[in-house]
Amino acid sequence: MSKTIIPVTFLLFLVYTAVLVRSQSIVPARYDGFVYGKHAASMDSVLIEAFFDPVCPNSRDAWPPLKQAVDHYGPDLVSLIVHPFPLPYHDNAFVTSRALHVVNEINTSATYHLMEAFFVHQERFYNAQTLKMSREAVLDQVIGFASNALGNSMQSAIKSGFADSKTGTKTRVSFKYGCSRGVYGTPFFFVNGFLLPVSDDAIDYDGWRKIIDPLTNKQRRYPLSVF
Repeated sequence: MSKTIIPVTFLLFLVYTAVLVRSQSIVPARYDGFVYGKHAASMDSVLIEAFFDPVCPNSRDAWPPLKQAVDHYGPDLVSLIVHPFPLPYHDNAFVTSRALHVVNEINTSATYHLMEAFFVHQERFYNAQTLKMSREAVLDQVIGFASNALGNSMQSAIKSGFADSKTGTKTRVSFKYGCSRGVYGTPFFFVNGFLLPVSDDAIDYDGWRKIIDPLTNKQRRYPLSVF
């Protein structure tokens, strides 16, 4: 988590959004987020949910140890869902989060590749770097970046995805869903539905092992029974 002081107006905005989410019936066709790996998230496994902003340095730093830990256990023991959470004070958070939804509609196996590409080249989309660019120019840059990262053959489909209002709606749903869970920054982590303590220090690989090991040991002892 960034140590930047969160403005009171932003906190009030989050409260307003949370109330708005509860007052509006927004039920998406499927659960929000991107499932990691080729297997669907399973209730028989430890479920980790991460809320990331593609242009947040703390999200970038938190991803490698989390990925390493999830890969260590495998999908039978640990499932991961990443929810994009575009922070309002990052100018390009929404358009890059939307790019993840666009690509996920085209090819679910490419979503995490694009997220990692945003993390590696994050500085291209910081506020200062795009301050004098129009929204259209930034959008063109994001489309070009995604196309280069995933293959230029996808450029037409990515452009069409941004023209489809459904991807914008899905990105807003992701943000509102995070607000409904009490998320106010990135990264935020939930394990089996419970929020992990929020800290300025990223959880390293050993830290994730300390969290997950006891839970997987319980799984081996007490497998889920169907009554």
